[in-house]
Amino acid sequence: MKYRILTDEELNHFGDELVQFLIVNGVHGEEWEKLNKEYPDKALELVEIFSDQILQKVYEKIKVLEFRSADRLFVFYLGTELIGLIGFQTDEMSTADFSTPENIHKTLSGTFEGIKYFRSEKGYQWERETEIHKMIENGCVPSTEEFWRSVQELIQ
Repeated sequence: MKYRILTDEELNHFGDELVQFLIVNGVHGEEWEKLNKEYPDKALELVEIFSDQILQKVYEKIKVLEFRSADRLFVFYLGTELIGLIGFQTDEMSTADFSTPENIHKTLSGTFEGIKYFRSEKGYQWERETEIHKMIENGCVPSTEEFWRSVQELIQ
């Protein structure tokens, strides 16, 4: 398995796609029920393959991720070859808070007193989508290109 098994909620969301996937793989309604009961390992294997396919498609579309905590905000631009990073970090005396979108807006709309920022760029350590998966597992959340651009403008 390349990524992870989709949750029940995610599988329900992609229910139509799962049915199509099963049909393409020669498994229809009654056969799926039988497979689940008599060969649960085979059924799980199909769900794993389906999950990887769905997550691959989702990760291919992600261009920006962000990581938020009270004292840090990291915004990542995920290009084809490089990952761009704009980071903000507060000092010990700062009351700035990056933990919610509202607080980020409030903090970045004010003065930068007590806030350091930096830029960085690096190549991928793994395949792009694998790296995105690892970043999400480590607490990053999808963001927008608009947010990336506004953060870029803010520090220029």
